[in-house]
Amino acid sequence: MTGRQASRLAALLALLLATLLAVGTGGAAPAVAQDVSPADRTAIQGVIQSQVDAFRRDDGADAFGYASPAIRGMFGSPDLFMEMVRQGYRPVYRPQVFDFREIVLLNGEITQKVHVVGPDGRPVTAFYPMTRLPDGTWRINGCHLQTPEEHQV
Repeated sequence: MTGRQASRLAALLALLLATLLAVGTGGAAPAVAQDVSPADRTAIQGVIQSQVDAFRRDDGADAFGYASPAIRGMFGSPDLFMEMVRQGYRPVYRPQVFDFREIVLLNGEITQKVHVVGPDGRPVTAFYPMTRLPDGTWRINGCHLQTPEEHQV
C-alpha cells in the first residue's frame, strides 16, 4: 500500500468512525421499517449475505460490487475497499455468527440490523443502511458497528 493509499484509507476510516458515533448517539430510537415488502427484505438480506460470502472468499471485486455507487466512489477500487474492511470491520469480514434481525429506519434510511459475533468472539450489532438503485436492486450504503455497551448509553 502506498503512502497516498494509506492516507486515504485513514481518512475514510475516520469518516466511517464519525458516522458510527453519530448513529450511536443519534437520540431518537429507530423506527421499524414496516413498509418494506417481504420481497425487498429477502433482496436486502441476499445482498448483504452475498457480500459477507465474498469477504469470506477474499473476493474483493464481488464484495465491492454489492456496495452502493456512493461507497464505490469513496474507495475507488476493490483493493482499497477490502483493505478498509480487513482493518476496520473484522466482525463482518470474518464472522463466527451472522444473524439477520429487523429492518429499521435509521436517519431516514432503510437499515438492516444484524447480530454478529466476530472472530474474537465478541458480539456487535451491524447496521447496514441500504439504497435502491434505479433498476430496483438494493446495494449496501455503509456499515456501522455497535458493541453491546454502546446500546446502553
